[in-house]
Amino acid sequence: MALSSDSDGITIPQSPGDGTSETVDWYISQRPDDVRAILQMIRGTIRSAAPEATEKIAWHMPSYWQSKNLINFAAFANHVSIFPGSEAITAFADKLTGYTTGKGTVQFQLNEPIPYDLIFDIVRWRAASVQ
Repeated sequence: MALSSDSDGITIPQSPGDGTSETVDWYISQRPDDVRAILQMIRGTIRSAAPEATEKIAWHMPSYWQSKNLINFAAFANHVSIFPGSEAITAFADKLTGYTTGKGTVQFQLNEPIPYDLIFDIVRWRAASVQ
């Protein structure tokens, strides 16, 4: 298995690169058990909020598409991030206080409860915005 390091210096398993083995299941399976459970919950939340979305890997992370990219998520050493885009960050700014945000991304610390209801609302909003 190939390895690379992210910007935090964390070693991340990389798919074999044959284009067929890198799936969302594969991505999640490469994380520690406790993180894997969180990623499965985020995955289920996204699927519930946008049942018409297509799941795939893009930019080496789970991605959900419905005519265009709705949201991505990724695991890091101390947090998980969702990437719903800058418009969603602006639309939900009042509900994102207390979380680290950037242009198009939100970080949820692994040692704090993950706000699955908020993720659901953001994804539902994104799905409606691309109609």
